[in-house]
Amino acid sequence: MKNNQEIAVEVCAYSLFSCLAADRAGADRVELCAGPHDGGTTPSTGLVKRVLADTNIQVHAMLRPRGGDFCYDATEKQTMLAEAADLVAAGVHGLVVGALLPNGDLDIDFLKDIIRVANGVSLTCHRAIDVSRDPLEVMEGLIDLGFVRILSSGQKDKAMDGIEALAEMVERADGRIQIMAGSGVNPQNCTFFKQIGVDAIHLSARTVRNSMMEYRRPGISMGGVAAISEFEVALASEEIIRQAIHQIRLN
Repeated sequence: MKNNQEIAVEVCAYSLFSCLAADRAGADRVELCAGPHDGGTTPSTGLVKRVLADTNIQVHAMLRPRGGDFCYDATEKQTMLAEAADLVAAGVHGLVVGALLPNGDLDIDFLKDIIRVANGVSLTCHRAIDVSRDPLEVMEGLIDLGFVRILSSGQKDKAMDGIEALAEMVERADGRIQIMAGSGVNPQNCTFFKQIGVDAIHLSARTVRNSMMEYRRPGISMGGVAAISEFEVALASEEIIRQAIHQIRLN
């Protein structure tokens, strides 16, 4: 098993507030996203620039044009390439991206285009691998392409349920690519992932605060989903991040 200090802590962040919390708590990097209800989409370059200016943390930006699956048409690919160029120009330390073919295999040709635009910044494949036809085959393809790491839940909704698959990925990777466990990771379960030898954990450390709105019109939802409150703001908790870091780095 790796030395504890080698296990990185990444925070999924959707705002400057959350990035500041991750920085103060001592996290290694943030995965900066928009679209929390879509599972993460490309953040604005305005947010990226503000985070880079106001924090000292590594910023890895999500590159994903929409929610849903990871099979992209030509217009979506052109959008992603343009966004990748803008993110790299803004100064991000890494890009988080994945793309699949209709048959569930890795879209190698498109990812080669992303690599050219990325111009040497660190590349992470996100949980597209978890819905691929053969995750271990996809991992080999990512190694061949030169990706630095993979974020995975072990092909389950929550990483704890996929921990056996994650352990197999760690073993098969054999240090050739970093394996990062994510989805439902928290201070209470993060040590289980340390035990299987992952290189990093990924958590949202989610908490919410009430909106500042005093007037609240009933019977209308901006997102069209009544179950999602318009008057709660999701944030990363500095305290939860600190707890996870403490647990993962205990001797």
